[in-house]
Amino acid sequence: MSTENLSQTPEQPPRKPRVAVVFGGRSSEHGISVVTAGAVLSAIDRTKYDVLPIGITQDGRWALTADEPERMAIVDRKQPSVDQLAESREGGVVLPVDPANREVVYSEPGSVPKALGEVDVVFPMLHGPYGEDGTLQGLLELSGVPYVGSGVLASAVGQDKDYMKRVFTSFGLKVGPYVVIRPREWQQDESAARKKIVDFAGEHGWPLFVKPARAGSSFGITKVDDLSGLDEAIAEAQRHDPKIIVEALLRGREIECGVLEFEDGPRASVPAEIPPVQAHAFYDFEAKYIDSADGIVPAPLTEEQTAEVRRLAVEAFEAASCEGLVRADFFLTEDGEFVINEINTMPGFTPISMYPRMWQETGVGYSELVDRLVQAALRRSTGLR
Repeated sequence: MSTENLSQTPEQPPRKPRVAVVFGGRSSEHGISVVTAGAVLSAIDRTKYDVLPIGITQDGRWALTADEPERMAIVDRKQPSVDQLAESREGGVVLPVDPANREVVYSEPGSVPKALGEVDVVFPMLHGPYGEDGTLQGLLELSGVPYVGSGVLASAVGQDKDYMKRVFTSFGLKVGPYVVIRPREWQQDESAARKKIVDFAGEHGWPLFVKPARAGSSFGITKVDDLSGLDEAIAEAQRHDPKIIVEALLRGREIECGVLEFEDGPRASVPAEIPPVQAHAFYDFEAKYIDSADGIVPAPLTEEQTAEVRRLAVEAFEAASCEGLVRADFFLTEDGEFVINEINTMPGFTPISMYPRMWQETGVGYSELVDRLVQAALRRSTGLR
């Protein structure tokens, strides 16, 4: 779909495309999703698009929210929530389920449902499960509404670190050593599952990183220096996801690269480097969003290294069948090899986030970045493509 297809009459100029910015959600990344949406709402060109903010509460209710980006920021280390922005504690927004009808409806108990008008594209600023993992994308496919970012398969692969690494390996991309403990393994024989991790440590050494397999923003991740901290780390990861992944330490530099879909295909930004964070054991959520740890943009790499990591970032984008945008995270090991750690199909998009900073340095400012993502979504149809 393109902006030329929007309904018009000889007496009436073509209406602006209507963008529903959907944010919040049921995952532990609810607050940072609200912050991200606030940045997008501030930057989107209101002369070019009509905007409808829709928040999803932590219990899953779709709420009509105030269009007030200034209220969607971290204040005194406290994250905002959809409940603070919702126009009603009971009202709900309903997407169409008929692909021939894109009209969004708002209803409250005891009131006549109110039509909010048609939506031409959804900008899902959701992170983690129930939003970034293909679930929302599947709903939008059923509704026939175009959306920003990757489709169902790529979103699901990008959320599951186990299958993400399997896909990358099958396409010849180098990944680090890891082992996965699935829920059934833990339920059937905890001691055998724990031994699997201990044997992995015996082969690759300590420290290890114990992670939820399907969570983002470093929630639930623990750096484990020896056997004494293993059980606590497993419990913390399982609080976020019953499936966990354990990764060996890769010694080297952390390098990130953004990929953006242009009219002629995906292109990579200049890379960034995440230096060691002194106040944190690793680059965790607090370092990323609360303490605003600084990345180095562009990364101090050779021309050859820069070209190589940009090439690999696009390869990862294509390997997972991604669309729209991706942030690809690598380690540059001590022997000079790039090892891909993971991709984010909806990376952090706050003013301090690395993805927009890398594109700013590449020559694409924040407002243009938002516009390009919306336009890429409008060019695509839903369904098989």
